[in-house]
Amino acid sequence: MEVAKVLHMNGGVGETSYANNSLVQRKVIYLTKPLRDEAITSMYNNTLSKSLTIADLGCSSGSNTLLVILDIIKVVEKLCRKLNHKSPEYMIYLNDLPGNDFNTIFKSLDIFKEKLLDEMGTEMGPCFFSGVPGSFHGRIFPLQSLHFVHSSYSLHWLSKVPEGADNNKGNIYISSTSPLNVVKAYYKQFQIDFSLFLKCRAEEIVEGGCMIITFVGRKSDNPTSKECCYIWELLAMALNDMVLEGIIKEEKLNTFNIPIYYPSPSEVKLEVITEGSFVMNQLEISEVNWNARDDFESESFGDDGYNVAQCMRALAEPLLVSHFGEGVVKEIFNRYKKYLTDRNSKGRTKFINITILLAKRS
Repeated sequence: MEVAKVLHMNGGVGETSYANNSLVQRKVIYLTKPLRDEAITSMYNNTLSKSLTIADLGCSSGSNTLLVILDIIKVVEKLCRKLNHKSPEYMIYLNDLPGNDFNTIFKSLDIFKEKLLDEMGTEMGPCFFSGVPGSFHGRIFPLQSLHFVHSSYSLHWLSKVPEGADNNKGNIYISSTSPLNVVKAYYKQFQIDFSLFLKCRAEEIVEGGCMIITFVGRKSDNPTSKECCYIWELLAMALNDMVLEGIIKEEKLNTFNIPIYYPSPSEVKLEVITEGSFVMNQLEISEVNWNARDDFESESFGDDGYNVAQCMRALAEPLLVSHFGEGVVKEIFNRYKKYLTDRNSKGRTKFINITILLAKRS
């Protein structure tokens, strides 16, 4: 599997699109807003630059894409008024892999700009937007060009399926039944990818610039902990059922592994220290329900299993289609929904989020 060519969130605005199934990601953006506001305030206070370059890495598409950009600009504009400082020009880079639905983003920019001007109430610096297709596991911006980098729910995706994970039979991610060499292979790939990511961003961020990143992760030091693996184990159960019924070939299942890694806080800290380009100013851990509608609505909306299955389908469907074929995907998620419904009936389950604030070393 060539991850950079296959991985993308479901595009458009349909029933299975990421745009309509990304409440979990929106909730996390709200949870991390105080830290993000603090970071952009501190950075801009120290630079008072006439132009401000912001990059959102793994931007995907839908309303979440521009939500963070809106918040950042509003913070800077309020600060400029307080300091009686002229508004900067804004250069906004929106990055994701080439398969991302950039067209949906571009079509929403005029509405975004109107909303921004309406909320600010006065004239402000111009905003320039660019889509930047490419993997953030490499250089994607000019040297010393970025002031502020944001990435949410993207860095846990790996650049490729780990080498040496081909004996992970019956599983699609790390689980309690995965051989030790598979667990080690996933962690090694995370180390390689995250270290390269930090090295590349250090070359692209200006002195005094900073970066805020949120991963899906885990609290436990055990990489096979249910808190990070169980949501994929349930999908593997659905796939294994289809193998037993002859719908999917066993060989197909045994050669499929999700290119993702949910790190622990200690693993994240270690890579930042080892790579050495950034100082970690803060690390926060937060939680959000698998069914994020529970956090937004007083009463649960519809079927818990359906909501979670739709969320996972929006991000995993392209990978599954590429490997198993489009004809079985609907059945996969129907079965997955049943497992999720049964699990949620026994109590609320949560994603663990790790958010870090990094400042570039001078």
